[in-house]
Amino acid sequence: MMTTTRAAIADGAGGFSIEDIEVAAPIADEVLVEIRAAGICHTDHASLSWKRPLVMGHEGAGVVRQVGPGVTHVAPGDRVVLNWCIPCGTCFQCQRGDTVLCETSRPAHVMEPSRGHAHADGTTWRGRPVDRSFNIGTLSGLALVRKEAVTPMPDAVPFPVAAISGCGVMTGVGSVINVAQVRTGESVAVLGCGGVGLNIVQAARIAGATPIVAIDTNPAALARARALGATDIIEARRDDPELRDAVESVRVRTGGRGADYAFEATSVPALAFVPLLLVRDGGLALQVSGINDPVTVPMPWFMWNKRYVTPLYGSCQPARDFPWIFRHYLEGDLHLDALVTRTYHLDQLGAALEDMLTGANAKGVIVFDHERIR
Repeated sequence: MMTTTRAAIADGAGGFSIEDIEVAAPIADEVLVEIRAAGICHTDHASLSWKRPLVMGHEGAGVVRQVGPGVTHVAPGDRVVLNWCIPCGTCFQCQRGDTVLCETSRPAHVMEPSRGHAHADGTTWRGRPVDRSFNIGTLSGLALVRKEAVTPMPDAVPFPVAAISGCGVMTGVGSVINVAQVRTGESVAVLGCGGVGLNIVQAARIAGATPIVAIDTNPAALARARALGATDIIEARRDDPELRDAVESVRVRTGGRGADYAFEATSVPALAFVPLLLVRDGGLALQVSGINDPVTVPMPWFMWNKRYVTPLYGSCQPARDFPWIFRHYLEGDLHLDALVTRTYHLDQLGAALEDMLTGANAKGVIVFDHERIR
């Protein structure tokens, strides 16, 4: 049986529409989730141009509506957060513990591969199967996903907070705690104080880092970073493409040598390698925002013994990391309510995307009216 709900559909050519889709009941290892809140990030804007129609959204939280017979860790009525990096559990990467690098992640309701490409028929739009962004498509009243995409969450965590935890929070926190493994007394520089950058700042504070230097061109973003734990803030100049003034300021604040760790969270291709200038010799530079554009870098920036990594999703392991996030939120260490600057309804998605692009929000969140599911 198919259920009709409203969803945001990217057209693959830069636009989107809000339309009805049909979602199947779960089979086998699948879960049908009523989405209650979905976060908005730059990847959602990028998905408008991914050359094919798809159900948008990859940050979400909601309530389990129905489960397939192979699902035992959640039941109808459970509150859950979704993760977009869905492991298979059996491939080479999953077996060695790098589930975030799963080689065979697949959507729900997969049909047999045709011409080398597997596709799913659990979600249809205009009478034809349509893909879900990152196999979850959270900008939809209903999401049909595999069981590995859902993790139970405490009743005390609001849905908007859980939704942003599904990507922006996880990416920032995980890059600090799981990847860099920042320790007490080590220094951190954060380039870009949007949704991901602010969570890098918070995780660095929880880890005991000092100083924590936040860099941005937006004074409002810097004020948010200061409130969430940055010990120092630097307003970068837009006419300084390599941020040389900011680099020198970081050195002054770190004993003249540079930070132990520098995180890029701007999504600006020209800044992808600037963290190499912010770290000391032997330091670790992390490009967290997922820049895909071709960029070049002078090789001397890597001298001496500097390391550069591009971590994926904070090396997320949902069963380990979401409980950590929610525990620190409930204990008051991780300030996530403050990140939800504004909520919107689905028909206000255009405004939500515009507010994100202009930097008006730390995070915008779509909330859902479930009377429209039928």
